[in-house]
Amino acid sequence: MQRRILAVIMLVLAALLVIVSVVAFTPLGARVFPFLAQAPTATPVPVLTSRGTPPTVSARSAYLLDADTGNMLVNINGQQRLPMASTTKIMTAIITLEQGNLDQLVTVSQDAVDEARLHNGSNAQLVVGDQIRLKDLLYGLMLPSGDDAAIAIAKAVGGSVPAFVQRMNRYAQRLHLTQTHYSNPDGLTYLTPQGKPDPNLYTSAGDLARLARYAMANALFAQIVQLQHYVLPATAHHHAYTWDNIDTLLSTYPGATGIKTGYTPEAGYCLVFSATDTHHRIIGVLLHEPGVAQRFADASTLLDWGFALPVLPPPTPRTS
Repeated sequence: MQRRILAVIMLVLAALLVIVSVVAFTPLGARVFPFLAQAPTATPVPVLTSRGTPPTVSARSAYLLDADTGNMLVNINGQQRLPMASTTKIMTAIITLEQGNLDQLVTVSQDAVDEARLHNGSNAQLVVGDQIRLKDLLYGLMLPSGDDAAIAIAKAVGGSVPAFVQRMNRYAQRLHLTQTHYSNPDGLTYLTPQGKPDPNLYTSAGDLARLARYAMANALFAQIVQLQHYVLPATAHHHAYTWDNIDTLLSTYPGATGIKTGYTPEAGYCLVFSATDTHHRIIGVLLHEPGVAQRFADASTLLDWGFALPVLPPPTPRTS
């Protein structure tokens, strides 16, 4: 009798198991037994590909960003304050473009010409007494990196060099360049009364990259810095000038579009560079490179690495 009862119980349990199995895997089962329902399929979330380790460079500081999205691609000591040499002229140029009268005739003064000669700086070979349009002086500022052009521009736009430098620092504050301060419009290293390099001219690679991104949004600035040569014919107001761009990356890297070289013994060899391909635009900065050729080689290496990365969406804006 006990065996018969046990057999009946086993048959009943087996039947119940079959019923539960069938119901559980039907829509009705999903409604009756919610915990058995299949979990909803989530919308696929893109997986951000690992960017890996950026290439090694010889610069003391380096920064690379996607100019379209603002995404940072490389940051090597990007917040370290360092001398910037003639990359200073990026700020000089953008203030001139935004605040100057580009058709104004600017008379080249003796002190402008002396700026490069007395400090052994680069120059645009300006001739004292020449009257040159402010717009044309920008080519002499950015291509041959004319310190003489920087002084002429600063006096014309700011009224005086000190007043123009004040504008430069106000611009730096407005653009949130917190690691940047200017003491002249050309980037030359002045000596203090104690014979030491002026400590008040500095930037960071990160700040310079952000400034360059801002500047490249100005169509005329972008047009100027990607030119390899500029010829200014003689007029009744000035001599003829031919200015060659000393940024050789423009002729050696496909898609290069600028931006500015720099050198002083204190700053080393500096480079703010940009390039574009079919996918996106990249801006980079190298500060305190040991050699002139090394800065261009490192820039090419960084650009190759940056263009090989997947293009990511812009960072989500912070909310207060």
